[in-house]
Amino acid sequence: MSAQEFDLIVIGAGPAGYVGAIRAAQLGMKVALVEKSKTLGGTCLNVGCIPSKALLDSSEKYEEALHHFADHGVEVKGVKLDLKKMLGRKDAVVKQLTGGVDMLMKKNKVTVLNGWGKLTAADTVSVDGTAYKAKKILIAAGSEPVELPHVKFDGKDIVTSTEALDFASVPAKLVVIGAGVIGLELGSVWRRLGSDVTLVDMAPAIAGTMDADITKEAQKIFTKQGLKFELEQKIVGVAKKGKGYEVELEGKDGKSKKIPADKVLVAVGRRPNTAKLGLAEVGVKVDNRGFIDVDAHYQTSVPGIYAVGDCIPGPMLAHKGEEEGVAAVELMAGQAGHVNYSAIAGIVYTWPEMASVGMTEREVQDKGIEYKVGKFHFRANGRAIATANTDGFVKIISDAKTDRMLGAHIIGANASEMIAELAVGMEFAASAEDIARSVHAHPTMTEAIKEAALAVDRRALHS
Repeated sequence: MSAQEFDLIVIGAGPAGYVGAIRAAQLGMKVALVEKSKTLGGTCLNVGCIPSKALLDSSEKYEEALHHFADHGVEVKGVKLDLKKMLGRKDAVVKQLTGGVDMLMKKNKVTVLNGWGKLTAADTVSVDGTAYKAKKILIAAGSEPVELPHVKFDGKDIVTSTEALDFASVPAKLVVIGAGVIGLELGSVWRRLGSDVTLVDMAPAIAGTMDADITKEAQKIFTKQGLKFELEQKIVGVAKKGKGYEVELEGKDGKSKKIPADKVLVAVGRRPNTAKLGLAEVGVKVDNRGFIDVDAHYQTSVPGIYAVGDCIPGPMLAHKGEEEGVAAVELMAGQAGHVNYSAIAGIVYTWPEMASVGMTEREVQDKGIEYKVGKFHFRANGRAIATANTDGFVKIISDAKTDRMLGAHIIGANASEMIAELAVGMEFAASAEDIARSVHAHPTMTEAIKEAALAVDRRALHS
């Protein structure tokens, strides 16, 4: 019996894969989507972006009730944590959204193939031993947590972010190895719920990809909230000590110290899921870190095979993967698919949130560009004062000669939503003056964006 044939087979049903499959179906292609897990949505929907944001929101509400409602004249007594219910709500959110993706596949007539997808030829994908033919193949297999060679995961006490979303009880002491996005977000969740949290990193600053002004402010705020930081520290090892563990560190001065832990979350990054896809057998080139080499059209070294998302170089962001999935299939169809990598926002969903688009000040300096900076603090913003969210600021960097925005950075309440205005501005090559001349409703947090744009020319009105 001949193999079933498709115009496009997509391997991986995360944001890059399922969105690419939908767009391909919209363009008239007969599409199959291969997914190893029982539910669609990939890491993002199942054990990443969505469940972590659900827990961040729930833990913020708990902390508000415990410590801050009284400031607003709302007296609440006997606040208790029902962790099981909180985790259940998180699971319900995940179930709703993964079920929604399943419905989208049915709506767009995308055939879902459950099983492990592997390339066996340039036009063939084997799914648990059954062969399927395709005119084109799109690899969107996502990524997995990096395991440190001397700190092995046990799935119970020394864990990845997946297990850290489901602790059965609040750990008394949690050590997080890695002070990046994942470490800061999950560290914040468990700190709010009552854990003594210490974040360890070899870098001299937290959230290393963010602008230095943002990270410096963030560390001050998070320290005040109760997070502890051990920076410029190398992990020597994690050893069993009584009922818990001891995490041994070594500073750049060679001195060592030991930190007690009940749970250890390793959040030092992720690597592409490309090792078991049969890439080498069909001639698809990967680099020494496992990332797939692609051209400007997302095509690999093998004609007809494409790759997007976490499997190719670049920031591992769901929205970056989605845009690449759309662009790749549009290019396959002869359209002008395009991703502007200079206008992709990066966000850390702590509280306050951190958000960034474009270049950091250091990156601008390294390129030798003459620039100007405008900054405006939320402590001078009416809406921020009214809602007790005065931490943080907006920072805009523009070209000194042309005034074109080069980068924008926010630390503050709802920064994740506010950054979109600046990303759109950069997409359309806006100047700081364009933002400054745009009317921003009052009172809103976004007025701080207008003020920061005015501050680029030293004419902020409220500072």
